[in-house]
Amino acid sequence: MVDAHRTFVIVGAGLAGAKAAETLRSEGFTGRVILIGDERDHPYERPPLSKGYLQGKEERDSVFVHEASWYARADIELHLGQPAVHLDRESKKVVLGDGTALHYDKLLLATGAEPRRMDIPGTGLAGVHHLRRLAHAERLRAVLAGLGRDNGHLLIAGAGWIGLEVAAAAREYGAEVTVVEPLATPLHGVLGPEIGRLFADLHAEHGVRFHFETRLTEIVGHDGMVLAARTDTGEELPAHAVLAAIGAAPRTALAETSGLALVDREHGGGIAVDASLRTSDPDVYAAGDVAAAHHPLLGTRLRVEHWANALNGGPAAARSMLGQEISYDRVPYFFSDQYDVGLEYSGYAPAGGYDQVLIRGDAAKREFIAFWLSDGRVLAGMNVNVWDVTNDIQALIRSKEQVNREALADPGVPLSSLVAGRGA
Repeated sequence: MVDAHRTFVIVGAGLAGAKAAETLRSEGFTGRVILIGDERDHPYERPPLSKGYLQGKEERDSVFVHEASWYARADIELHLGQPAVHLDRESKKVVLGDGTALHYDKLLLATGAEPRRMDIPGTGLAGVHHLRRLAHAERLRAVLAGLGRDNGHLLIAGAGWIGLEVAAAAREYGAEVTVVEPLATPLHGVLGPEIGRLFADLHAEHGVRFHFETRLTEIVGHDGMVLAARTDTGEELPAHAVLAAIGAAPRTALAETSGLALVDREHGGGIAVDASLRTSDPDVYAAGDVAAAHHPLLGTRLRVEHWANALNGGPAAARSMLGQEISYDRVPYFFSDQYDVGLEYSGYAPAGGYDQVLIRGDAAKREFIAFWLSDGRVLAGMNVNVWDVTNDIQALIRSKEQVNREALADPGVPLSSLVAGRGA
């Protein structure tokens, strides 16, 4: 019962926060655990919001991390629908929107990210949407169904993962879809032009219209309704609804106003943490989308906005708060589903950081693995409609060894045999 007098507070009731709370209990922490969230819903996972739930294939209850009764059984105190508005590190207090002040001995900031807003006329119209929260997904799901029934047009600003997944969902509902993207291909900054073009072709085959190297300049509407959108090329595009999918910004306000060290936006933004997920204050930690962590394996500071980072980062931060020696070095991982294409991506290959993209398999049939290489070393790999290879891909990344490129490109050569110490 040595912890009974201590209070650990978690600000952010998403996946990272909920898994951190769960881990504190599973690791034997007997003190007070307080979980604060500004949404009224219990903690939920975000991937279904642009995938199964948005498509109408999954029920609302399927998105929650735990059933509602779990928190009481685990003796987790919930403050839902109450944003944390002030952090006083000197007195170790978090103040909520209703004025409640909560003392902490250790604090975890898992505040996540929020959608970036378009700075153009017309964004205040009711037909302009964002997708980050469950309430957003509920609203957008109904909108897509209505557009499908009425042959309506959805215009999406941004051809990143969210934009493409919503485009696929909208086409499955039967809506007309146009995507406006300032870069030359979808996912240009993440995958590069070679693989980005494959996704352009995939969506074009399903009837999505793209306007690349184009930006929206105005959304036109009447009585709150969206009627069209104008671009910097002088076009006026039909639209009955608009989705702004131009990225997300880490929610760092509490950290900033309390004087914690941050990373500037040019380098990804977020709260600066070390490999143990500790901030510049030894009693304050950060995890999930908001944390810009020093990555021991990759040798750089990295902020990762994907599901797996919240799933694994929350527990890592909890163990660090308990005084365990933690070096959070998970290989970044995410997945996506679009039409009949499923994929998993592991690693980190920023633009300009690789010198070759190597394809193993048949890209035309969309059954392949793409590898991003630098000097013959695997930086990242993405398996498309090829399964049970993630562990091998991550082992290649972790090894940092040069690989035989011919063997890497040959589907007949087991990937496991290319990892030093794991095969012939």
